[in-house]
Amino acid sequence: MPRHVRDPKLDTRSARSKLAQRREPYWRAIAGGLSLGYRKGASGGTWIARHYSKTSGRRYQSIGAADDLTDADGVHVRDFGQAQDVARKWLGDLARQDRGLRLGPYTVACAVEDYLAGLENDGRDPHSITDTRRRIEAFILPALGNLDVGTLTPDKLRAWRDGLAKRRSRWKHSTVEDGQRARRASANRIWSILRAALNHAFRNGKAESDSAWRRVKPLGNANAARVRYLTVAEAGRLINACDPDFRLLAQAALTTGARYSELVRLTASDFNADAGTTSISRSKSGKARHIVLTTEGAALFRRLCAGRHGGDLLFRRADGSAWGAGDQWRPMRAACAVAKIDPVIGFHGLRHTWASLSVMAGMPLMVVARNLGHADTRMVEAHYGHLSPSYVAAAVRAHAPEFGFKSDRRIVPLG
Repeated sequence: MPRHVRDPKLDTRSARSKLAQRREPYWRAIAGGLSLGYRKGASGGTWIARHYSKTSGRRYQSIGAADDLTDADGVHVRDFGQAQDVARKWLGDLARQDRGLRLGPYTVACAVEDYLAGLENDGRDPHSITDTRRRIEAFILPALGNLDVGTLTPDKLRAWRDGLAKRRSRWKHSTVEDGQRARRASANRIWSILRAALNHAFRNGKAESDSAWRRVKPLGNANAARVRYLTVAEAGRLINACDPDFRLLAQAALTTGARYSELVRLTASDFNADAGTTSISRSKSGKARHIVLTTEGAALFRRLCAGRHGGDLLFRRADGSAWGAGDQWRPMRAACAVAKIDPVIGFHGLRHTWASLSVMAGMPLMVVARNLGHADTRMVEAHYGHLSPSYVAAAVRAHAPEFGFKSDRRIVPLG
């Protein structure tokens, strides 16, 4: 067995206890292209292996629990050295797999990795794939990664899904019911990722049957929540509370309804001053679209583009660096605190704000859907349809049948 790599931060449980809790693992390279990661959780940590090659890209394997709370047994709980041994064995299996040799069972970890590779081959947005991978690493691999796909049962999958719905949310919600609904909706989103990966495995002949996950339905009472959005007055307070560099980003979100990942990739050449539109070359679905701007939005983009070359990013941080994944969380929370926005709204809520206020102002749902990048109005109707009562009332009164009823004048209302 190769000598174990030493790392003062990961060698012992006492050293690991000093590390901050976070979703991104603490990585340590242990061989060529092979790294061992330690993810610190609220109660103990877990090990995960990562391998990179030019031909196969990044591949991950869940190793299991670290010996933070109980002594290592080499099977269910492993210390740093034992985790390295498992990671190196996995690397050997990968080498055999790359040579076309048959390995052991086809695990959930294999299924999700194949699924991610399929998304890349289909040209999906890299940022969307990265977000999907993070959810997989955080919520799917630790609990299910080592399980053979053929051993999955509806009970196992439901127990895992229901556990997700009981997690503590990092967001403050208006009511207990809103918090419960948000957790159930989040669990359903993660479940949809796993189900898509398992269906991908089934379609490609890697799983003999799909009956186990076909019997598991999404959690109910998860999609009827009120969409959190800002009033015009609240939006004004929020903008005033933002730092100057973040203020431009927030203003753009409010005037376009675009996602954070779409905005931070915009360049000067994406804005068409003549048409008053900005182009999203790569959306979450991988498709391009044009966002029609209001007069206010077009004026904002003209100021942003002034004096810039076509390839220059429109939004940069105060130090000149590009906005990265997750960089919006802290300034958004800080602005909400200063503006006294309670409960706190996330950056994605600015997209909801644009859509909600547009619908309430009478904008047709198809136009809202098109600017947001949805293929049809189903998502818009589900989230914002209730905000257009005047539109619904006008449609009912214009098209519902009239029967010509006549009042009986002999009946006099009681005084």
